[in-house]
Amino acid sequence: MMTLVPDSAAPPVTTLLASLRSRTAVMVDQLAALVNAETPSSDLPACAAGIEVVRQIAAAVISDPGETVVVAGRRHVRWRWPAPPGRRPIAVVGHVDTVWPLGTLTRWPFGVDDAAVTATGPGCFDMKAGIVQLLHAVSVLSDPAGLEILITSDEEVGSPTSRQLIEDTGRAAAAALILEPSRGGALKTGRKGTGFYRLDVVGRAAHAGLEPEKGANALVALAEVIGRIGAIARPAAGTTVTPTLAAAGTAANVVPAGAHVEIDVRVSESLEADRVDRELRALATTVPGTTLTVSGRPNRPPMPLTASAVLFEVAKEAAACLGLPALDGVFVGGGSDGNFTAAVGCPTLDGLGAVGGGAHAEGEHVRIDAMPQRAALLAAIIERLRSGPYGSADGPR
Repeated sequence: MMTLVPDSAAPPVTTLLASLRSRTAVMVDQLAALVNAETPSSDLPACAAGIEVVRQIAAAVISDPGETVVVAGRRHVRWRWPAPPGRRPIAVVGHVDTVWPLGTLTRWPFGVDDAAVTATGPGCFDMKAGIVQLLHAVSVLSDPAGLEILITSDEEVGSPTSRQLIEDTGRAAAAALILEPSRGGALKTGRKGTGFYRLDVVGRAAHAGLEPEKGANALVALAEVIGRIGAIARPAAGTTVTPTLAAAGTAANVVPAGAHVEIDVRVSESLEADRVDRELRALATTVPGTTLTVSGRPNRPPMPLTASAVLFEVAKEAAACLGLPALDGVFVGGGSDGNFTAAVGCPTLDGLGAVGGGAHAEGEHVRIDAMPQRAALLAAIIERLRSGPYGSADGPR
């Protein structure tokens, strides 16, 4: 394991942590402002407004609102401070969009419990607290030189407009630090790859009571196909193929002329993604008069444990220097933009965002006392990476 020496210009770790703890109330207020800007991925104006709130908080915390980047009508924001000669940048990646529809705040507003232990609200854990923590981490660095930050607004829908930005950032960087929430405090050292598919069956409508024999039942055909999907999964290899959303028909007394199902695919190995893709596309119906169309594809490649191995050791060193509890690492089934940076050869460490729980679920929450701790951890990791051999132009990748 390489030893990375902190930059002597960086603030002492005890001072760094104390400084960030003194800002806890400010962090909670900024988290409230960000959660109150609802940002469902599908709503471009709402996401654009959320990006502007990020920029306002950044202007207050680091005196730099960043530059907006618009791709296909969708707005993202980034910061780029040139690295010193002979060094590569350290990339930090996060997202402001959430899975929660507009109006969720009317029934579930941002709130802090009476003991000020947890904060809750749609998107607070995944991953708006991580953005607040990041900005405060940057503010206590000796300087931001060599840091590149990208906050996107379409991660929850597969990053269709930001993927190229993420991959380009990863190709140039010495390392990528991903602000997705932790897993019970544990960092995410590996992730499964993801794929999303839709199976559409077209049949022929007919009166279900008078002449059902003249129809071609798309629902029956789809049900038969779904029954064969389970055989494509290989749980022992970490491959899951899960039917999720389905719909069929137009009325209770009509033979369904159309039916569809959404399929969620998770794989631990890239070869499995290729195999599942082939086998899904080879499916066909057996009900006369019906046809099957398969759309979709693999989305995120797997992030292997090897991508995070050295960075995780750096993170553990940083936590120890800060006097924080020892870090754990976990391999998880969910994908993130860290899958993209790892796939282009950039060492990647994920789960550096909030500590809490309930991602994508009612009651999502953040541990308030952990916010300054995670900001300090991120700052300490960045300082180590920038000053050690890892960030050098000819250093390890």
